[in-house]
Amino acid sequence: MTSTDAPAAIAPAPPVLAEVVRSGFTEGHHRGSLVLLAADGSVERTLGDPDAPVFPRSSNKPMQAAAILQAGLELSGERLALAAASHSGEPFHLELVAKMLAEHGLSAADLQTPPDLPLDPVAAEAYLAAGNVRERITMNCSGKHAAMLAVCVRNGWDTATYLDPAHPLQLLVGQVVAEAAGEPVAAVGTDGCGAPLMAIGLTGLARAFRSFVLAEPGSAERRVADAMRAHPEYVAGTRRPDTWLMTEVPGTLSKMGAEAVQAVALADGRALAFKIDDGSVRALGPVLARALELLGVDAPVVSRIGRAPLLGGAAEVGEIRAKF
Repeated sequence: MTSTDAPAAIAPAPPVLAEVVRSGFTEGHHRGSLVLLAADGSVERTLGDPDAPVFPRSSNKPMQAAAILQAGLELSGERLALAAASHSGEPFHLELVAKMLAEHGLSAADLQTPPDLPLDPVAAEAYLAAGNVRERITMNCSGKHAAMLAVCVRNGWDTATYLDPAHPLQLLVGQVVAEAAGEPVAAVGTDGCGAPLMAIGLTGLARAFRSFVLAEPGSAERRVADAMRAHPEYVAGTRRPDTWLMTEVPGTLSKMGAEAVQAVALADGRALAFKIDDGSVRALGPVLARALELLGVDAPVVSRIGRAPLLGGAAEVGEIRAKF
């Protein structure tokens, strides 16, 4: 470095969204960014940099499902909810995925999801106790992949390359994501399930969820939102916060994503999105509960979602709690 070179600016650390308190001692922090939208779509509050692109991971699934509908596949009810799901791998999830495949002349062998165990720990224990092993259909994204394969069959598209970013379906997904978010896709990567993954800002993600709940009845976006809200147990599972929230706060659309991403839209257009930088899902509940409180949601489920106790032995000795 010469004498005229200025040192590179160091970006400020993201703000603390949650703290880890054990035995009265703060032993850690979870940082990230968050945005809250008012009912009219205006930005009500931000923390960190919610306009910086992130990979929303499975929070993009409603947009992927809408693209599948736009491509011509007729899905409704539980099947459409499962197409937008990160399912828990409970028996009713796996049974419906298998049916969706069979209805289009497909089988689990056509899935290109990585073999996995059920996402839900209780379901995983029962699955292993029954002598089962990791399978492609058990992976939490298998409902989405089944729907992607089905629309390829419907349109005569190649099923072997359905995860290629240049595939007609994936090009349409990118268009739907950009339109819903109101901003261009900043980058394309590969999700944990192998599908193309489109990066947008958290503000764009919140706008997308808001647009789905406010979309015209009968539109692809509204059909996805309505199916998810009518059948939340197929979007997540019987022991998951997304299910609890959509069940107990009518009209709410909620979808988490890996690496601690969450997006929610309320029936009147209020919306939120956040990402915890270190990807720790243990902080997701407390941050989500606090964000819902700031949006004015007053329901018992908020406290249930926000509870994140820390154990010392078998005793509760602390908690992870929101810090904003």
